[in-house]
Amino acid sequence: MEELKIEIDNGSGFCFGVTTAIKKAEEELSAGKTLYCLGDIVHNGMEVKRLSMNGLVTIDHEQLKELHDVKVLLRAHGEPPETYAIAQKNHIEIIDATCPVVLQLQKRIKKQYAENPDAQIVIFGKNGHAEVLGLVGQTESKAIVIERFDDVKKLDFCKDIYLYSQTTKSLDEFHRIIQYIQTHIAEGRKFKSFDTICRQVANRMPNIAGFASKHDLVLFVSGRKSSNGKVLFNECKSVNPNSYQIESKEEIDLTWFEGVKTVGICGATSTPKWLMEECRDYILWSVKK
Repeated sequence: MEELKIEIDNGSGFCFGVTTAIKKAEEELSAGKTLYCLGDIVHNGMEVKRLSMNGLVTIDHEQLKELHDVKVLLRAHGEPPETYAIAQKNHIEIIDATCPVVLQLQKRIKKQYAENPDAQIVIFGKNGHAEVLGLVGQTESKAIVIERFDDVKKLDFCKDIYLYSQTTKSLDEFHRIIQYIQTHIAEGRKFKSFDTICRQVANRMPNIAGFASKHDLVLFVSGRKSSNGKVLFNECKSVNPNSYQIESKEEIDLTWFEGVKTVGICGATSTPKWLMEECRDYILWSVKK
C-alpha cells in the first residue's frame, strides 16, 4: 500500500452555475447578514453543512410563504413564476442565482407556451426535480414530464409536440426520444426538439469514463440526492466495476485499497473540490499509519 498513487479528476467539481450560487451566498454571509436559501443550495450534504455553519438558513416553499422583509437566495436550479410572486407580495429581496443556461431554457418554454398553449410541451427530466418544477411552472403546470425513453409512448402523436430537456440529462437518451417521436408523429403535425442539455455537464460523461478506466479503483464523491451524480457514477461503474460512491471520508473502507496501486477520485457537478481533497488526504494519512 506504500506505493498508492491518488489522482483527483480535474474535470470534476462544481459547474459554473453552482459556483456562482455559492459565491453569491458567501458574499452575503461575509457581510454578516441573515440569508435564507430556498432548498439545498447544492445536492451535497457536506457543502450544505459548511454553509449553514456560516449562517445560511435553508427553507422550503411553505416556510417562504411565512417570511417577510428578508433576503432569499434562489439556487442554480431556478424557480417557477409563483415563487417570484410570493417574494414580491411578502417584500422579500430575491438574490437570483439561477444558472444562465436554466434561465434561458425557462424563457424559451414560457415563450413557446404563450405562442401555442394547445401544443404538448414535453420536458425530458426528473419529476419533482427543482429545475423541472421551475420549467413546468412556465406552462401553468401543463407541460408533460417524461423521465425515461419508455415514457415517450404516452404522448399524443396527433398533437403538436415541442420537446425540451432538463439541462443535466443524458444526450444519448434524448436523441433516442427524438427519433421515436419523429417516426410516430401524425402527418401534418409539428414536432420540434430543442437540445437544451448543458454541454459543461454532458461533456463530463466521456471525460469521467476515460478517467475511471485509468485507475485500479475509483472513489466517486457525491451526495446521493444528486441526479447528475447518479448518472456519472453509473458511467464510472460501467467502465470500472471497482468504483464506489461515497458522500464523505467517513464512508471509506480501507480494505478496498488492498492490492490497489492507483486510485482515482472524481465527483458530480455538485461535489466541492475540498471534499475530494479531504478524501484523498484521509486515505494517504491512513496508509502511512
